[in-house]
Amino acid sequence: MRKFGLIGYPLGHSASAKYFTEKFAQEGIDCRYDLYPITTIEQVEGLREEFAGFNVTIPYKRQILPYLATISEEAAAVGAVNCVKIDSQGDMHGYNTDVVGIRKSLARFDLRNTKALVLGTGGAAAAVLYVLKELGVECTVVSRTEGENRITYAQVTDEVIADNLLIVNTTPVGMYPNIDAAPQIDYSRLTSSHILFDLIYNPTCTLFMRLGAERGATTIGGSEMFCSQAEASWSIWNE
Repeated sequence: MRKFGLIGYPLGHSASAKYFTEKFAQEGIDCRYDLYPITTIEQVEGLREEFAGFNVTIPYKRQILPYLATISEEAAAVGAVNCVKIDSQGDMHGYNTDVVGIRKSLARFDLRNTKALVLGTGGAAAAVLYVLKELGVECTVVSRTEGENRITYAQVTDEVIADNLLIVNTTPVGMYPNIDAAPQIDYSRLTSSHILFDLIYNPTCTLFMRLGAERGATTIGGSEMFCSQAEASWSIWNE
């Protein structure tokens, strides 16, 4: 039986094991998928012989890079990996399937001449920035701390919100079990012209999305992205 899994910490929010377990049962696939909440990235070394492949989530999408024998061109451009394939020699090869899910989630929108706020600076944010660059969307990164090429939440003024009609939450703020939290922006300034995209899929409708919907904004949850990246990972593992 081939084994797959998810590494990250913590993993209480994850639906990956449920998704793949149901997939394997429905399709008669003799595999298993488990959660591995490792507390340090060094622990990944002990998984080489157990897995045929695994997914990677917070906080290891960038920390995994030194452990990989190869990295796909797309993952290298993003600078983050969320899917690892292990070959018969035990070598690990990195890919980024988040970009597949992000593309599919945004495909129905005409984003020409649109500007975007990307909330967060982690591996998921890097994937969002990569896709938005492909689409020709001008992006501003928002972080809790000051840094190069980014602004803080305090600097997200009324004018900034009015000028950026796409707002993407790539942070874990609002993720289960902390479902009563939302990124600190002024939701009263949102309009029906805004699109709010939350990469979180648990819960399916976050407070970020609800506050946007109350102002007439279009909202996109992370469920479609989650399913798309999972299926893309499965394809990679079976190439």
